[in-house]
Amino acid sequence: MTESFSPLDREHMERALSEARLGAERDEVPVGAVLVAPDGTVFADHNRTREVADPTAHAEVRVIRRAAGRLGDWRLLDHTLYVTLEPCAMCAGAIVLARIPRLVFAADDPKAGMCGSLDNLVQDERLNHRVAVESGLLRDPASELLREFFGARRRSAAELPVHGAEPTI
Repeated sequence: MTESFSPLDREHMERALSEARLGAERDEVPVGAVLVAPDGTVFADHNRTREVADPTAHAEVRVIRRAAGRLGDWRLLDHTLYVTLEPCAMCAGAIVLARIPRLVFAADDPKAGMCGSLDNLVQDERLNHRVAVESGLLRDPASELLREFFGARRRSAAELPVHGAEPTI
C-alpha cells in the first residue's frame, strides 16, 4: 500500500466522503464510494442496505453495478474505486471480479476489512486479478464520521428501556 495521492485523488475521495455523510443522514452506515471511468465519468453512491432492505447494497457494489450496466461489460478495466472504508469480503470480491485495477480507501476496518486488515483478498496471488491498493487518503475525517455515527447509535441504545424492566414513576 502506498500513499502517493494526486489532487484528483483527493477530489474523488472528498466526493466519497460527501456520499458517506448522505448515508449517515439516512441512518445508513456512513460509507461512500466513487468509481471513476477512464473517460472521467463518475459513479457515486453510499450504503443503502437499510433503505432497500438488501444486505448487498454496499456503496462499492452499487457503483460497480451502475458502471458495468452503463458500460455493458462486467470488466471495469482502467477504473479507479475510492471508498471511505476498507472494503469487506463481499465488496473486495466484487472489486476483483470486476477487474478494477486500482482501489483507494480512507480508513482501515480492523473488524471486517479484506484489503489488508483481516486478510487481503484483492491482492491474493491465487486469484487471476490483483488490485493496486492505496490507503489513508482522508483517513481522519472518514474515521471520525464512523466514530460519530456508531457513538450516536450506542448512546441511543443505552437510552432505551431494558425489556422487562420496571417502569419508573
